Amino acid sequence: MFDSTLRSKLDPALERLAARLARAGATADQVTIAGLVLGVAAAGAIALHWFWLGLALILISRLCDGLDGAVARITGKTDFGGYLDIVLDFAFYGVIPIGFVLADPGANAVAGAVLVFSFYVNGASFLAYAIMAERHGLSSESHGEKSIFFTTGLAEATETIAVFVLMCLVPHWFAAIAWVFAAICLYTAVSRIALASRTLR
Repeated sequence: MFDSTLRSKLDPALERLAARLARAGATADQVTIAGLVLGVAAAGAIALHWFWLGLALILISRLCDGLDGAVARITGKTDFGGYLDIVLDFAFYGVIPIGFVLADPGANAVAGAVLVFSFYVNGASFLAYAIMAERHGLSSESHGEKSIFFTTGLAEATETIAVFVLMCLVPHWFAAIAWVFAAICLYTAVSRIALASRTLR
C-alpha cells in the first residue's frame, strides 16, 4: 500500500549509495544474495532470542533489497538478476516467521504456519497476475522500474517489513500480529483475484 510512496522518497539516497557500490565493483546479484544471507542470519538471531540483532539484520537486508535494483540500473540490468531478486525476496519473507516459530514453537507454530501460508497465497496471486499482465501488455511504474508488473495491494513489502519490525520489538505478541497480518495478506490476495477477474479477459 505504501511501497510507491516510500520508494519515491528513498530512491535518491539509494541511487547515491548504489553508485558508490558500483564504483567499488559490487554487482546487483551480489547485493541481492547479501540481502538473503542477512535475512537468514536475522532469522537465526530471532530463533536465539536475539531480537534486537534480528531487527538490525532485517533492516540491513532490506536496504540491500532496495539497492540491488539501483546497482543494476547503473551496471546493466539482466533478466537473471530480476529473477534472482524475486526468488530471494520470497525466501526472505518465508524465513523470518520461521525464526519466530523456532524461538517459541509452542506459542508461535500455528500462527507462523498460517502466516507463511498467507504469504504463499498472496505471492502466488501476485506472480500469476504479473504473468498475465505481461501477456495483456499491461505495465506499471508506480513501484519504480521492475522486472515484472507490480499490482498495488494492502499488504506489500513496506507493510511486511513494518510487521517484522513490530514482531522484533514485541516478540511475545508474535502470534497475535501474525494472525492479523495473515488475514490482511489473504484479503490482498482475494482483492487481486477480483482485480484479475475484471481486467484479464
